[in-house]
Amino acid sequence: MARLRTATATSAGGIVVRYEAGQPQLVIGSRRRERDGRTWTLPKGTPERGETTEETALREVGEETGLQVRITGPLQDIEYWFVQSGTRIHKTVHYFLMEPIGGDLDRHDREFEQVRWIDFSEASAMLTFETERALVAHAAEVLGVGAASVDAAAGSRSAAEAAS
Repeated sequence: MARLRTATATSAGGIVVRYEAGQPQLVIGSRRRERDGRTWTLPKGTPERGETTEETALREVGEETGLQVRITGPLQDIEYWFVQSGTRIHKTVHYFLMEPIGGDLDRHDREFEQVRWIDFSEASAMLTFETERALVAHAAEVLGVGAASVDAAAGSRSAAEAAS
């Protein structure tokens, strides 16, 4: 059996938060992918030459969501492995809490087919990847909003995934 080559990759993105009727909401995007079907994820992307992590996060979130945003604080990084074109890649994604300061979801780029606001309580059911569900639960704790219900919902989904 041939051994896979390994590589590293870095991205940056954000959890954009707004409040509607006192309830926090965040932006997620959807795309179709051959291997996964439809995925719902947080906005993120790859740095361009010379960009800082923060600059990458602001640009990518702006492009993918159509929103103008500002960073309000750092969040945890997410790390995971995947295989692409015969290479095993260790990826680190740096995330930031953000708030919208302008723009419009209708102006998002083509990376996402759909972009929408959801309540934090919906994130565990909507987001495709466990690492992102856990990050949203952590963000809820940082924000002090509904963390218990977000964590409980994420835990329920994790248990259901493990059973299947």
